This record gives sequence, C-alpha cells and structure tokens, in this order.
Amino acid sequence: MEFVNLTIDNKSVKVEKGTSILKAARSVGIDIPTLCYMSLGDMNIENKPGGCRICVVEVEGRRNLAPACCTDAHTDMVIKTNTMRVLNARRTVLELILSDHPADCLICAKSGNCELQTMAHKLGVREIHYKGEMSTYKEDFSPSIIRDMDKCIMCRRCEMMCNEVQTVGALWGVNRGFQAVVSPAFEMDLEKSTCTYCGQCVAVCPTGALTEVDHTNQVIRALADPSKTVVVQTAPAVRAALGEEFGLKPGTLVTGKLAAALRRLGFNFVFDTDFAADLTIMEEGTE
Repeated sequence: MEFVNLTIDNKSVKVEKGTSILKAARSVGIDIPTLCYMSLGDMNIENKPGGCRICVVEVEGRRNLAPACCTDAHTDMVIKTNTMRVLNARRTVLELILSDHPADCLICAKSGNCELQTMAHKLGVREIHYKGEMSTYKEDFSPSIIRDMDKCIMCRRCEMMCNEVQTVGALWGVNRGFQAVVSPAFEMDLEKSTCTYCGQCVAVCPTGALTEVDHTNQVIRALADPSKTVVVQTAPAVRAALGEEFGLKPGTLVTGKLAAALRRLGFNFVFDTDFAADLTIMEEGTE
C-alpha cells in the first residue's frame, strides 16, 4: 500500500495514495464545507461531481482553487483551507447559487433542515449581490414525491442514489448550462417514469427540490373526528429508522414505543406489517 505525505493548514498528514484532499483533511479533524459531496462509506459509493465548488481550497503552486472532494492528495502538497481567498470564493459561489434559488425559506418544507440554508448561515451570507434570470420549472406532483426543480442546485445526489444504489434509473441529468436539471427521461413527470417511490432521492436532497407528499394535516383532522375509526399500519423499516430521529443508535428497535405513541396520539388500532412484509420478500425472491 502506497502513502503520500502532505501538509494541510500546517498539519502533517499521511494518507493512502488516491485519497482526496477532502478525506485527507477530515482524517485530521479539519472541516471543509461541502454541498454536492456525499459518501456512503459502507457501500464504497461517493457522489463527488465537484459541481458546487463550496469545498475549494488553495494549493501551493496551483493558479486556481481546487475542489477538495475530487482532487487527489499528492506528496509534498501544501494546502490552505481557510485563507481569505478561499473564504471569499466560497461565499461568492454560494451567493451565485442563492441568486437562482427561491427565497421562500419560511414556508419551504425543508426549512430548518436545509443544507443550503445551513451553509449560508455557516459562511455568513447575509445578502446576495447577484441578480438575474431565475429558473422556472413546473412543479411535479406524484403520489409520494414532489419535485420543485426551481430549488435544485444540481448536486446530483438523487441521481447517484437512484442509479447506483437503488438501480431504478428514474433520474438523470438533462440539458446543459442554465437549463440543466435532474429529471426523468424526456423531462416526463415522475409518475410516468420508472420511479418506485422508494424515497431515497428525497432522503439525500440537500434542499427543498425533492420532498415527500405530506398528509399530516389530513391525519390530524381524522384523529379529531369522533365519527371516524382511525387505523395506522406501520412498515417494518419504520421500527428501526424512527429511533435515529430521536437520537438513538442506528438500528435500535422502537416497536413498543412506536405503538404506545400512536395510541396516545389517538389512533384506534395499530397494526404492524412484519408478517406480510416477510411474505412479500419470499414471493419476490421466487420471481
């Protein structure tokens, strides 16, 4: 195994050859902000198109700034991650992204859980100095997912999840330049594509470009209606995934807590679909 030695922010770093500057920096506790980058370490899959340019760093001897996520570390590299040139470049890039982004944060479904919003706060962006043409795409409403491509920043995480992880192939980058967007083939509606509504694209979207169809208000109204018997049926994955939202260790089962909470909310009956899900898996395995 071959290693390279480099210097990042006056720290000596030793990493395997082929390691990106971003990973090298993180290995010694140096944070470089990112938007488009995403790593699924357990699957050895990375999304690193280098498109957002938020992760740029200064490399001694290099004329232009380098995107840390897709630039390999080399021996004797001297890298600075927080010079004024780097910080100004990141703010400028972020302002340019925001200049073509709807300013409806207060009513956006991702408000408070938006990586773009968090990044603007982190980099101290308080005003946008750039104005110009705004993207105008029609919203795409499917039974489970809402696509609002006016909020897409072309990070392409959803494309990676759809094609490399889920292998569904419903989302792809289409068009060029200002018209570039991630969409089903021929820019058809999601409902008419091969999408299976697995929701993994929504889970990794850093903005409000992809969100779930929200039925919360309908459920609240049903629970408040004494003439209705309200039944809830939970999928097996929910028992484990829900615990993470409350700070529990990933994979922690919360079956009992989930059932108790749903009953306290007012649901008349709570059903778990474990057995039916097992039958489905067995059936799919024989197809």
